Amino acid sequence: MRKHRVVDGGGWLIGVLWGVLLVASTGAFADRLQLREDHPEVYVVKRGDTLWDISETFLRDPWRWPEIWSYNPQVQNPHLIYPGDRLRLVFVDGEPKLVRDGGPERLGPQVRVQPLSAAVPAIPMEHLRAFLTADRIVSTSDLDSAPYVLAGEEGRLILGSGDHLYARGVEDAAPGTYGVYRPGRVFRDPVSGDKLGIEARFIGAGELGVADGDIAALSLDDTAREVRVGDRLLPIEPETLLPVFSPQPAPEVTEAHLIAVVGGMNHIGQYDVVVINRGGQHGVAPGHVVAVYRQGAKVRDAEAREWVRLPDERAGLVMLFDVHEAMSYGLVMDAQRPMQVMDRVRHP
Repeated sequence: MRKHRVVDGGGWLIGVLWGVLLVASTGAFADRLQLREDHPEVYVVKRGDTLWDISETFLRDPWRWPEIWSYNPQVQNPHLIYPGDRLRLVFVDGEPKLVRDGGPERLGPQVRVQPLSAAVPAIPMEHLRAFLTADRIVSTSDLDSAPYVLAGEEGRLILGSGDHLYARGVEDAAPGTYGVYRPGRVFRDPVSGDKLGIEARFIGAGELGVADGDIAALSLDDTAREVRVGDRLLPIEPETLLPVFSPQPAPEVTEAHLIAVVGGMNHIGQYDVVVINRGGQHGVAPGHVVAVYRQGAKVRDAEAREWVRLPDERAGLVMLFDVHEAMSYGLVMDAQRPMQVMDRVRHP
């Protein structure tokens, strides 16, 4: 069952961030990082910046964070970067790194006190927060066995914020905050046809009272849609604060595709949330970056008198942030061209 989470873009190690510019010596980072030809020597952090945006100013591959802990292991006392900070590009042993430039105006040691919330986040978290606290992926059995809305007060069939309802099947449910959900899309693997999970669409939330047998009252505090008889109740689990995402290349996956886009749009662009048919059982994890490829067009070769398919074209990059056993949600971080459902997903 998927946990409701609020991701805190919070702080980031300056060494963590600009490990982006550090060349690692093993694995996928063995090849040299390439700086953009138009990179600046000094960059002043602006309000609204993200670490991805800043790294994209310097690097051709902004997702390439290396082994960050070896660069700055003091994760319990991180250096944060804030709007107004000056980041200077330097070279250490021939390799590029960014350091925070104190500037000539600093005359001596200083202590800077700023709220963590003012620190530059890793990625544009506003594109994830609403998603992470709403719809969720569950199994069919999770929904079938969940308590359900039996009736509204005074026999009402449609309910909203501030209303009371009665739920049945709660004999084992502890009082507390519950979400109200409705079955949505069923996700299937486009190759095997296997069911990957079912989308539980968030309808609302409220406080469940003490059960009388297998029935209890629930007071709706917040609703995104009208609550109906038959909707299901699932406990809203304690928030898990994710520190930050650490983008890194995903392992090679086979038969991987974009299988859905949140919001049901036909064309997919930057900062859209998408679903791929690969998850933890395939070796992917939160923070993994995958490349999306549009299938090459089929053209007629007049010389050979046959139809041939052109090579696939890279369309963009997706960072996975919510990984289930057989499927994952990802945020489109870069889109060179429009993407569509059933585009292929590969190692970047």
